[in-house]
Amino acid sequence: MAKYSETIDLYSDDGKLLKSDVSLDKVSPLVNPATGKIIDLTKRTINVNLGGIEAALKTGKLGKGKIKGRELDLPIMENKDALIAQIKEMVQVEEGDDTEILEFNNGKLLLVQVPKKRLDNAATYDAAITAVASAATYAIVDQFDINAFNASTVKAACWGGYPHTQDMNGALVSSILNIPQNNEGIGYALRNISVNHYVMMTGRNALQGAALAATLETAGEFEMGMAIGPFERNQLLCYAYQGLNANNMVYDLVKANGEKGTVGTVVQSLVERAIEDKVIAPGKKGDYFQFYDTKDPMMWNAYASAGSMAATIVNCGAGRFAQAVSSTLLYFNDLLEHETGLPSADFGRMMGTAVGFSFFSHSIYGGGGPGIFNGNHVVTRHANGVAIPCVVAAAALDAGTQMFSPESTSKIMGETYGQIDVFNKPMHQIANGI
Repeated sequence: MAKYSETIDLYSDDGKLLKSDVSLDKVSPLVNPATGKIIDLTKRTINVNLGGIEAALKTGKLGKGKIKGRELDLPIMENKDALIAQIKEMVQVEEGDDTEILEFNNGKLLLVQVPKKRLDNAATYDAAITAVASAATYAIVDQFDINAFNASTVKAACWGGYPHTQDMNGALVSSILNIPQNNEGIGYALRNISVNHYVMMTGRNALQGAALAATLETAGEFEMGMAIGPFERNQLLCYAYQGLNANNMVYDLVKANGEKGTVGTVVQSLVERAIEDKVIAPGKKGDYFQFYDTKDPMMWNAYASAGSMAATIVNCGAGRFAQAVSSTLLYFNDLLEHETGLPSADFGRMMGTAVGFSFFSHSIYGGGGPGIFNGNHVVTRHANGVAIPCVVAAAALDAGTQMFSPESTSKIMGETYGQIDVFNKPMHQIANGI
C-alpha cells in the first residue's frame, strides 16, 4: 500500500485529542494493530448462550419452533465448569494456544475465542462457529450421557434449524458474522453486521458505535477491492474523518449545531469549514448561484461524509428517533449539492442509497426499522462504507421508538463483545495502536 505524507489528528467521542500528526496510512485496517484485533476477534469469537440452551431444552424450544415431547431437563448451569473445560479442550489445537473462553452473567453467556490455527487452515471463517457449536453439543451429550435418540435435540439447541435451514436459524451458538451464503457478493462478510449489534457492542455511544461500524465497513471495502491504487486514499480519508472524528470535525459540527441547528445549518457549517480549510473555493458564478471548485475531490468526499454523520446526530439526536436517518442522509446531501455544485457524499451514492433506504425502512413498505439493516443489505450496500456508520449513530440515539430495538435483537452482543475494549472503545484503541 501507499505511504501518505498528509497527517490527521484523532479525537475521542467527547472531543478530546487522542493522537496528533498521524499519517493517514496508520489508520488503515491493513496496518493499525487495534483494527487488526477487531477484525481477528470478529472472525474467531463465538457466543455460547449456555443459560439459553438449558432453558430451550427444558421447554423444547428448538430453532425457531417448539417440539413437544422432546424436552430435556438438564442441570447445565450446575455443571458449567465441566462443560467449559470440555469445550476448551475440544476447540483448542494445542495446549496453551490462543484459545480463550470468557464468562459473563455468571457463566450463562460464554465468548469462545477459537485458535487462529483453525481459521488459518480453513477456507472461510465458518471454521470458528462450526467448531464451537460441535464442541458445545458434544460436551453436553457427554456430560449428561445423552442417548442417541435425544442427542439430536441437544444438537438442535446449539445449531438451530441447520441443516434444514441454510443458516443456523434460532441457534444458541452465534457469531457477529453471518454465514458466507448470505453475503451479497465478494468481500461482503465484514459488512454483513446488523446496525443494532454495533449499537449494543458500544453501549449506545453514537460516535464509538459509528467508529466500530466504520472500521469493519472500511475493512470490508478493502476486502472488496475498493481501496486499490488511488482509491485507497479516498477510503482512508472517509474512514478517518467520518468514523474516527479526524481533526474533531464531526464533534465540532455537532457542537456548533446541537442546540438550535438543523440539517440545513450543518450544511452551512460544513461548507464554511471546507472553505476555511481550503478544501473548496469559489468558482464560476451564474446569475444567482455561486459554484465551488475543489482540487482534491477525495478530501471533499471525506468532508461531505463527516457532514452526513454530523447532520444525522443533530437531527436524529434532537428527536431521539432513528427513523429520520434515511431522509437526513438524503436531504443533507441534496442540500449540499445545491449549495456547492459539487458531488455529495460518496460522489452521490449516499444520496441514492438514502432514497431506497427511506422506502424500505418505512414509507408504504415499512419492512423494518433502521436498526436491522447492514452494509450487505440490498438497500444499504451501495454507499461505500459511509452510510451504515450514520445509521448506527442514529440508532444509538433512539429513545425506544423502534419496533426492532437494539435491546430486543442484539442484547447478547452487548453482554459479551461489548465487554471487550476493542469493541466498546474503538476510537481510543485505534489511536493507542499508532
